[in-house]
Amino acid sequence: MILLRPLLVLLLLALPVAAEKLSALAKVNPLRSGIVATADGGLELKVALSQPVPWRLRLMDDPPRLVIDAREIDWRGVEALAVVRPGVSLRAGAFRPGWSRLVLELAGPLKVVRAEMVTGDEPRIELALAPSDAASFALEAARPDLPDWALPEAARLVPPLPAGGGPLVVVLDPGHGGIDPGAEREDHSEAALMLTFARELKEALVRDGRFRVMMTRDEDVFVPLETRTSIAREAGADVFLSLHADALAEGDAQGATVYTLAEEASDAASAALAERHDRDDLLAGVDLSDQDDVVAEVLMDMARTETRPRAERLAETIVTAIKGAEIRMHRHPHQSGGFSVLKSPDIPSVLLEVGFLSSDRDYRRLADPAWRSKLAGALVQALGTWAGEDAALRAAAAP
Repeated sequence: MILLRPLLVLLLLALPVAAEKLSALAKVNPLRSGIVATADGGLELKVALSQPVPWRLRLMDDPPRLVIDAREIDWRGVEALAVVRPGVSLRAGAFRPGWSRLVLELAGPLKVVRAEMVTGDEPRIELALAPSDAASFALEAARPDLPDWALPEAARLVPPLPAGGGPLVVVLDPGHGGIDPGAEREDHSEAALMLTFARELKEALVRDGRFRVMMTRDEDVFVPLETRTSIAREAGADVFLSLHADALAEGDAQGATVYTLAEEASDAASAALAERHDRDDLLAGVDLSDQDDVVAEVLMDMARTETRPRAERLAETIVTAIKGAEIRMHRHPHQSGGFSVLKSPDIPSVLLEVGFLSSDRDYRRLADPAWRSKLAGALVQALGTWAGEDAALRAAAAP
C-alpha cells in the first residue's frame, strides 16, 4: 500500500474543502492513508481515522463509482489520495443531516471483495476491490437501498427549551493548545485530548437540539485566558464550561472533578491546579476602564452575587448526572479554586477536570471513545436539567 509522504502536506493546503462545515466525530489522517492499484487491476484503499464511526458502502453505476457514507467523517485531506494515484477521482462532503459521503469514481467495473472498519489503536477503513464485468457491476449497483435508508428523516421530539424560547448558548473551552500542550503522557497531551472531547461534546449538544455551541478553539492553537472569556461574552454565553485533564505529582488525583470559583482553593490540589492555569488576574472581559478599583470591585461582586449560586447549582447538577451515568468521580467531586477562566462575573462558569493523566485508570478512560461518549451524554443531560431549573428559579424570583 502506498502511504502519503510528508511532502504531500503542502499539497493538502491547495485541495478543495467541502462547503458545508461538519461538526464531525472523526477526522481523516491523510499521512496514514493510502490507495494502490493491485496487479490484477483492482484497488486497495485505506483511510486512517481519528476514531471508528458508523458507516456503509455501496456501488453506483453510470459512471461506475464507490460510495462510502459515514456518521460522520470530516473528509478533509482525503483528496490527497488522488494525488499519489493519478487517474483516481475523489470528492467528499456532507450528504444528509448527520452523514458525510466520500465518492470514488472508478475507471471501470469493480467488485468489493473486502470491506472493514478496523477499530483499536489505529482506526481505519480498509477496502479491497477486484475486477468485475459490466453486467455484474450494474446488478450490484441496482441492489435496493438499505431498509429505511431512503425514507425522510424521522421527526425529532426535542425537549422543551428553557424559558425565553431560545437555545441555551454553551461555550466549551478546551484547555491549553498550541505552544501550551498542558499535561503530557506518552503520545497524548491534555490539549489534544480535550480538543477531541470538546468536539465530541459539541456534537452531542447540537444533536440534542436544545443548545447552540461555541468553542474557544477548534484547532491546536494557543488562546490566552482573557481571550477565552471574551469569546464567551461575545457569544452571549449562558454557560461557560472549561475542560481539562491535568496531571498532579502529589495528592489524590483520580476521577472527574467539577470546580467552581472561590477566592481560596478548597485543598492543596485545587491550589496547585489554579496556580498552573491562572497566569493573569482577569476581570473577565468586563469593561471597567472608566471605573476606579473600588467601584469595579463592587460592580463585579454584585454580579457574582447572582451568578455564583447559579454556577454552584450547575456544578452539583453535573456531579449528579456523571454519578448517575456510573462514571467514576473524585472522592470530593465538587471543589473550588481561583481559576481565571471562571472569573466572568455574569456567566455561570465551571471547570471540569475530565480526569487526570497522572492516573493510570483515568489515562485509559480518556483515550477510550466509548467512555468519552458516555461522559458527553451525562453532560448533555446535566446542562438540559440545569437550564430548565435555572429558568424556573429566575422566573419565580422576577418581580
